Amino acid sequence: MPLLRVLALLAIAGGVLLAVPPAAAVDRPAERVVRVGTEGTYPPFTYRDPDSGELTGFDIEVVRAVAEEAGWDLRLVEAPFDSLFPALDSGRIDVIANQVTINPERQARYLFSTPYTYSHGVIVTAQDTDDITTLADLRGRTTAQTSSSNWAQVARDAGAKVQYVQDFGPGVELLVQGRVDAIVNDNIAVLDYLATSGTDEVKIAGDAGDETLEQALAFRRSDPELQQQADAALATLADDGTLAAISEKYFRADVTVRERTGDVDVQASDARTTWEVLRDTAGPMLVGLLKGTIPLTVVSFAVGLTLAVGAALARLSSVRVLDGIARVYISIIRGTPLLVQLFIVFFGLGQVGIRLDPYVAAGIAFSLNVGGYAAEIVRASILSVPRGQYEAATVIGMDYGQSMRRIILPQAARIAVPPLSNTLLSLIKDTSLASLVLVPELFREAQVAAALSTEYLPLYCLAAVYYWVVCQLVTMAQAPLERRLSRYAV
Repeated sequence: MPLLRVLALLAIAGGVLLAVPPAAAVDRPAERVVRVGTEGTYPPFTYRDPDSGELTGFDIEVVRAVAEEAGWDLRLVEAPFDSLFPALDSGRIDVIANQVTINPERQARYLFSTPYTYSHGVIVTAQDTDDITTLADLRGRTTAQTSSSNWAQVARDAGAKVQYVQDFGPGVELLVQGRVDAIVNDNIAVLDYLATSGTDEVKIAGDAGDETLEQALAFRRSDPELQQQADAALATLADDGTLAAISEKYFRADVTVRERTGDVDVQASDARTTWEVLRDTAGPMLVGLLKGTIPLTVVSFAVGLTLAVGAALARLSSVRVLDGIARVYISIIRGTPLLVQLFIVFFGLGQVGIRLDPYVAAGIAFSLNVGGYAAEIVRASILSVPRGQYEAATVIGMDYGQSMRRIILPQAARIAVPPLSNTLLSLIKDTSLASLVLVPELFREAQVAAALSTEYLPLYCLAAVYYWVVCQLVTMAQAPLERRLSRYAV
């Protein structure tokens, strides 16, 4: 017995020792997970490396150096620029690293780190345009800008009409096609585009004012500790020459100081041929299709169809409350755009503390949308079943639930297949909107590659081929399904 007691005491003591970490581990603060939002489509600041497919660029290297110095556990989150600030507001990300220019409007809402880039704006026009060289010349003209960028405000202040685009590349296409008159953007980003695309159809026509603009990391006002950590890290990186070294790597000049020495020399971010771009992007696009587009489609359609059947039965119910709820649901879904519904579920709910995973949020929004539209299809299909089928089911002793499950719904299913197939095809294509809520699906991969290589037409055509193939497979499956369900026809 004494031996057993000794062994027990030793076991307890060993457990206590194992449970208590060493003093060094107790004193060392745990790394904080910091989610950094960035476009991934704005070379040379943030883009995918054409060889490795990994995120790189000036801003990416800067924020990685800051994270290492500050002790952050860095997580990079890619999203279109117009989605970055809503993602920051809703707590989806903790900081934006995307050449965010400091201006009074943003300072009123966000905290900014010490500036780590100094640049100036330029006006880009078509090569044969000679009457736009200053901001004053933009009055009454149309420019192409990203809606939430600082340059959109600069163009509006100059009296220009702003046509909103998702990023710089599509804006250049509008400029070349004569749909807009000019673009206002950062001189470094423009130089990178000109070097990468090799185009001679557009030119830098002049400076967008003589003001030196400051770019910095952006934080929520409720997170001053993170901003202070970033400031301390940036100060250290500036003192030891790390920021200057990163800048020299990308620009052959130090853009991290206000008084720059030497001219900026931007090398092309992507020198691949069109066929090389298509070859390298086909794989990631297929992965986006298999991991994003198809799972979202399958789950959303299955859940949405369940909601549709429930809403249709509620509309047919004699219980007025159920009918009223179904009517309101269908009216809201059919009366509001899918993109708005998607933003409400993802960004809106995030602001009230309900932060859903991007895939989950997209799945909920798509499911609700499918349910609202398909409900009327299901209801009409049920009403198309001859009244005699209900009466026959009642005569043989079936109650309402049995008659619906065994007689009415199987026959209605055959009627509903063609219109529901159209709903499914629309859903497959609508999943491209999921890229706006941080889901890396098929079309997002095409956008990332197009922004880097400027090969918009070939890459978007390749994306269209992927969508077309999937839709054709669905269409081919429709006929066998109709034949299978035809056994329920009367």
